[in-house]
Amino acid sequence: MSDDASAIAENRRRYEELKRAGQGHAPRALPGPSPRGGVPLDAAAILHRETIPGGWYWTTALKAGEALRLSLDHGPSSVALVAWSAADPSERLNYADTVKVQWTAALRKGRVLFSDMGRVMFSLIEDSCGSHDALVGGSNAASNAARYAGGPHRNTRDNLVLAALKTGLDRRDIPACISFFAPVVVGPEGRLGWNASGCALGDFVDLRAEMDLIVALSNCPHPLDPTPDYAPNPVAVTRFRATAPAADDLCRTATIEAVRGFENNAAAGF
Repeated sequence: MSDDASAIAENRRRYEELKRAGQGHAPRALPGPSPRGGVPLDAAAILHRETIPGGWYWTTALKAGEALRLSLDHGPSSVALVAWSAADPSERLNYADTVKVQWTAALRKGRVLFSDMGRVMFSLIEDSCGSHDALVGGSNAASNAARYAGGPHRNTRDNLVLAALKTGLDRRDIPACISFFAPVVVGPEGRLGWNASGCALGDFVDLRAEMDLIVALSNCPHPLDPTPDYAPNPVAVTRFRATAPAADDLCRTATIEAVRGFENNAAAGF
């Protein structure tokens, strides 16, 4: 075994050891993916529909108990998301904590998204593909210039700057984003790649807000997407009233870390 392979194996062993110690109990098994094409929504629960054109962004306020459905009704595209607490925008999405606290970078139905205050911002209540990126982040002017001819083309970073300014925030307030429908894979030697079959027409994800939020979405190609042309498809967004969670709600009980996150929400009045 090479020195690099030995180091990877040792790091993996140490990670599993810390994971067992940190969890203290076995997490609940997560279900399979939601059916592609979407779980039907009650028309009375729908509050707003939006289509984000390829290359553009959108912002919205989201109340606790409301949800966003992001759906690929027009074909594959990646959607970058950042969010802030509406009560105090200095509290914001933290994808590093989302990964560390749940001991996985694989976001799928049953997982939650954490803020930098250890509280839960979103629950993933439905998800048809489980191909989302919490490692790489979004595109910027330099990454677009290196990949696409005929630019400049709109990019995630500049879109999120505009979104932040539109909501009264500043570029300094922008956290690292999580990208939905971005099938990033990690190879056996730790190299990042792209699984083009990971997302398809009809895929969707439902994100239930667990506190009042300000949300920004950007529809630009992911930096690892190997497609040679800059041609992101439109993305459909639906804001709706989610069904109130039961006491044994999967997202709230799947892991001891999620339980603690919701206890932190309750302590803060969310």
